[in-house]
Amino acid sequence: MRTRSRMHAMAVLAAIGAVTITGCGTDIDDITVGSGSGWTAAYHDSRNSGVSPVAGARKVTLDWTRPAGGPIERPVTIGPEGQMFLTARTSTTCVLLSLQMPTGRKRFCSNELGSIAIAAPTVVDGATNVYVGDDDGVYSLNYLGQPRWRTPVSGVPMSMQFTGDGNLLTITQSGQVDVLSRQTGARVVSSLQLLGEPDFLELPGLVRPAAGQGLQDCGTGGPYCPVANISAVDAATGRFYVTLWKPGTPNSALLAMRYGDGKVRQEWIAEMLIEGSATSPALSADGDTVYVGDNTKRLIAVDTADGRTKWVHTLEWAPRGGISVSDAGLIIPAGDDGHLMALRDKGDTVEIVWERKDLRLRGNPVQTAGGVGYTTAAIGDGLNLITFDTETGNTEDSDPLPNAQGTTTGTSVGPKGEVVIATRIGEVFTFEPEQ
Repeated sequence: MRTRSRMHAMAVLAAIGAVTITGCGTDIDDITVGSGSGWTAAYHDSRNSGVSPVAGARKVTLDWTRPAGGPIERPVTIGPEGQMFLTARTSTTCVLLSLQMPTGRKRFCSNELGSIAIAAPTVVDGATNVYVGDDDGVYSLNYLGQPRWRTPVSGVPMSMQFTGDGNLLTITQSGQVDVLSRQTGARVVSSLQLLGEPDFLELPGLVRPAAGQGLQDCGTGGPYCPVANISAVDAATGRFYVTLWKPGTPNSALLAMRYGDGKVRQEWIAEMLIEGSATSPALSADGDTVYVGDNTKRLIAVDTADGRTKWVHTLEWAPRGGISVSDAGLIIPAGDDGHLMALRDKGDTVEIVWERKDLRLRGNPVQTAGGVGYTTAAIGDGLNLITFDTETGNTEDSDPLPNAQGTTTGTSVGPKGEVVIATRIGEVFTFEPEQ
C-alpha cells in the first residue's frame, strides 16, 4: 500500500510539473492582439484607422486631469480594461507612465527606458502588456510595470504595430525593420535595413550612428529622419506600408513590404511624397487602398496592389499625424494648420462631404461607432474637445480643456467610450460619457 501511494503521489507530481512547464512557455500564443475595445495603438489599430468600434457618446463631461511631469509627443494608448500608457520627458526618471482610467492615479512609472523613449509610440496587447521603444532598444513590460524583455535595435522605433500572427513589428527612424516575439522579444526573422546593409569591408571604420540621429526631423517628415511615421499593417495579407526618405533623394517614398514565409521583403515602391511626409499611412477596411499625405498639402489614395495613385486631393494645409478612415470610406485628415473636414472615397475620385473652417485642428480627429467623432480644436485662446456628427460635421458638444495651451498629441477612445487627450506640453484630460 505504501509503494502504491508513493507511485500515485509521483504521478500526481509529474502531472503538476507538466502543467507548470506548459504554463511557463509554449509554442502557442493565446494572448490576443486584436483592436478590441481599447485604443491599443497610436491610431487605434494596425491599419491606423483612427476609428473605435465603441459607440461614442454625443455628450461628454470632463472627469479628471493631471500633469504627466513633462512634454508628451505620442497619443495615449489604452488597454482593454482601460489602463492608460504614455511616454514623457520628465525631470525625474519617469519615462513610461501608466494611469488608471477611473481616477487618473498612477499605476506605475518606469525608469527602465532611455530618455529618447518620448519619441516612440506604445502598443498594448490583450493582456495589457505594453511595448515601447527607447534608445537602441525595444522594451516590453506587463500591466504592473515589471520588465518582461528588452531587445537591442539600431535607432529608436518610430513605428510599433502587431502582425497578423501575433508578433511585434518595429521600424526605427534609421530604417531597421524587426519582427519580434511578443513573449520573449526574440527575432522571428532576420533584421532588414531599408537603407541597405553597410559594407564594412569597404568602410572598415564605419561606426553605428547615435540612437537619436535625425529625430529632430521626424515631426515634420524631414530628410534627416528616413522613417518618420507609423506603418499601417494589413493583418490578413502580411503587407505593411512604410514612408521612407532615402538620403540624397529629392522626395520620400511609400513602400509596400510583406512579412511572411520567414522573411520580410519589398513588393513595390512609389517615390511620390514630395518634400517628405509626416502622415502615417492608413488602410481602407478592405485593404485595397492606402491613404497618405505629403508636405505639399496633398492627400493621396494609393492602390495597394501595385502602388498606382488612384486620386490626389490638395488640402489647404500639410497633413500631419493620422488619417481617420471609417469602414464606409469616410476620411478625416489631421494637421494643426488645418480645419475639420471629411471626404469620401469614390474609387478613382474623392468628394468633400463637409468641412468646418471655423474649427481649427489642434490634434487628430477620430471616429467611433454610431456616427460620432471627436477632435481638439482652438476655441478663443484655449482648446476644446469637439464632439461632432461624422455624417454632417455638426457640433454635438464642446467642452473646454481647462488652462490647456498649444496643441495635442492625439485623441484616444477608451473601452467604455471615455475620451482621452494629452497636450504636448504634458497634461492629460479624460472625459466620460454623460449618462
